[in-house]
Amino acid sequence: MMYKTSMYLNLEMLTQCAPETLQAQPVVEIIIALGSNYQAEKYLPLALECLATLGQIRLSTAFQNPDFTATLEQPKPDYTNQCVHLILATPMSLQQLQQTFKNLEGDCNRCRQTDSNQVRRVTMDIDILLVKLAEEKNSLSNKSISKTTSNWTVMADRYPFKAHEAAGIEELAVTGV
Repeated sequence: MMYKTSMYLNLEMLTQCAPETLQAQPVVEIIIALGSNYQAEKYLPLALECLATLGQIRLSTAFQNPDFTATLEQPKPDYTNQCVHLILATPMSLQQLQQTFKNLEGDCNRCRQTDSNQVRRVTMDIDILLVKLAEEKNSLSNKSISKTTSNWTVMADRYPFKAHEAAGIEELAVTGV
């Protein structure tokens, strides 16, 4: 389901948190990066179909990028990357989302290879870039107290974003995340 809402993101001004500090926090919106370097035409639509069951999604353009770890001696297949803005139908903890995405990677036949000499075939990689936490309610006044102006939090382990992630986030923000 596609929708339009407005969002302004000044990434430098947003709070950065390590994911482990937010594990139990209720998340209402999320921006994730999808990546595939093997049968992306099959696995990206499958992942998007599964993500749409969690709420409303909007997509950035899919970009094809060289694997930044490739060398002349060890060439690697290009990645297809896309950012997704997901408004969750039901708030979930960050920990629940991480497990859901890990399961989704598995549903896309992701195999985590341990042999570093082998070319990695990544059917689906899902990285959490930004989360929007639920607003806290003050039980005495029943008024919302926002932790930050926008409530968006950058996952510190993903920042600074890779070029394709920043481009995807910017496109989502400009078109109305």
